[in-house]
Amino acid sequence: MMTDKNIPISVIIPCFRSTDTIERAVLSVVNQTVLPSQIILIDDASNDGSIEKLFALQKEYPLANISVEVMPVNGGPGLARNRGWELATEPWLAFLDADDAWHPKKLQISWDWINRHSQTVLLGHLSELAEANESQPRSLPETVFGESISFRKMLIANRFYTRTVMLRSDIPFRFQDRQYTEDYLLWLEIILSGRLGYVLNQPLALSFRPEFSAGGYSGQLWTHEKREMRAWIYLYQQNTISFLVLFIALPWSYLKYLRRALKGIFS
Repeated sequence: MMTDKNIPISVIIPCFRSTDTIERAVLSVVNQTVLPSQIILIDDASNDGSIEKLFALQKEYPLANISVEVMPVNGGPGLARNRGWELATEPWLAFLDADDAWHPKKLQISWDWINRHSQTVLLGHLSELAEANESQPRSLPETVFGESISFRKMLIANRFYTRTVMLRSDIPFRFQDRQYTEDYLLWLEIILSGRLGYVLNQPLALSFRPEFSAGGYSGQLWTHEKREMRAWIYLYQQNTISFLVLFIALPWSYLKYLRRALKGIFS
């Protein structure tokens, strides 16, 4: 329900064949202790009844300012998020996937941080694995601490899960298409541009399957690895990173892939 507690954030949720999970995701937004000004549901050309479910949720929560957009062809989550970005009316964006959920204080804690650290452009936080039927909010650390994220830290590992991210809507970057790891590439472009990014010590997002599970988008490990390598090459071709950085990034990326693959074999 929209109240005087609304904050200037547009929440973007890409949806693809999400009839079983989208209501849980939307409920985790409308049940926030402070509410966004806009919720945008982007159906990425589903064919399983997802579109009807999105319009049903829009009707069920008429005060939540939910808009529904249907993509004409399936373009992947990055392009769906870009379409939501085009439709967003607020100066800040928050991203959530249709099969994930937020802690009820996600927006409140994130917005408090942004108000106290006005130079922030990109903000993330911790994410935890949850059971499918989990309903009670998890306890949070009493003290909110934000870690400044440098390019060196991003080179070692991606520090921003998309379900945790809030960012300024006026930045000159967008998600690329799915030939790249479009989320990691976007965060790298933001950090490399000198804009400030932080990750809070608060576990304010829930994922209901492991990050590299067999059924997940990231579960196709070799496909994911090729996209990450293309992202680094793209940054080099755009003269955003040097050849030396590329020379370090590509083998390091491959080593991370091998570690994940071996972990999958022996776990």
